[in-house]
Amino acid sequence: ALLQHGRDLGEQSSLPGHEYLWSMVDARLHLAAGDVDGALALLDEAERSYYRSPIPNVRPIDALRARVWAIHGRLAEAQRWVRARGLSVTDELNYLSEYDYITLARILLAQAALEDDAQARQAALDLLARLLAAAEAGDRMGSVVEILVLQALAAAAADDLPAAQAALTRALHAAAPDEHVRVFVDEGAPMARLLRTVAGRAEVSAFARRILRALEDGDAAPDDAPDRAGVPGAPALVEPLSARELDVLRLLQSELSGPEIADRLVVALSTVRTHTKGIYGKLGVSNRRAAVRRAAELGLL
Repeated sequence: ALLQHGRDLGEQSSLPGHEYLWSMVDARLHLAAGDVDGALALLDEAERSYYRSPIPNVRPIDALRARVWAIHGRLAEAQRWVRARGLSVTDELNYLSEYDYITLARILLAQAALEDDAQARQAALDLLARLLAAAEAGDRMGSVVEILVLQALAAAAADDLPAAQAALTRALHAAAPDEHVRVFVDEGAPMARLLRTVAGRAEVSAFARRILRALEDGDAAPDDAPDRAGVPGAPALVEPLSARELDVLRLLQSELSGPEIADRLVVALSTVRTHTKGIYGKLGVSNRRAAVRRAAELGLL
């Protein structure tokens, strides 16, 4: 109901890209429910309705589709995507392509699992180590958590339980402040097994048990609450953000500075500051990080 309400609001306000956003959110919900074919069909819809804005799309549809293929055993299709993108584990990394390279690591780990390929697993681990260093340097905690989760699962698959527990404990510490639950729940039974090995540790026990309950109940709140209402104009805001404020907001979650955001949007720095002030006021926050966190809670990012 919330998802449909968000779609209706997007249509009423004629917000650019609302059909794309709706399809992406609905695809994630279908994935969470195990409907792979339905999710892939919705990704196709999202691709057809994609709105190209001045904001770079750091989570491309084709990369998400490749993840779905890899997770569900369609390795050949995922590997074709890697070749089409020309990705290599030795490439230079940057923020704009980070999602692609995390996807590459996921595909390598799927290859390692399906083909018992130790070389692919090691290549994935080497890539993940480089990705982690870059994400930590950029303070991109969402990426940090996902990378640590993958390192933990890769180590567990290689029967290196101490390394798996160490990576998972770091992931839990990093995820707890912003209550990232979905990234763990999406990994299913392997994550549940690994979580049970650290759930007794005092420093992470409460959060680990919460994720285990979500895995057992099929409920990943609060991370999936924004997804259900994941379109601009959801009713949690008294005054919705303008289209330009949404453009600025999406760049605020990047590591770009104020002048770099102004350059990207081809506007004056003073204009960016005005929009930023408006964003803070509407979200009820006083700084950039809080704005990004609040926007994520509302499904605006």
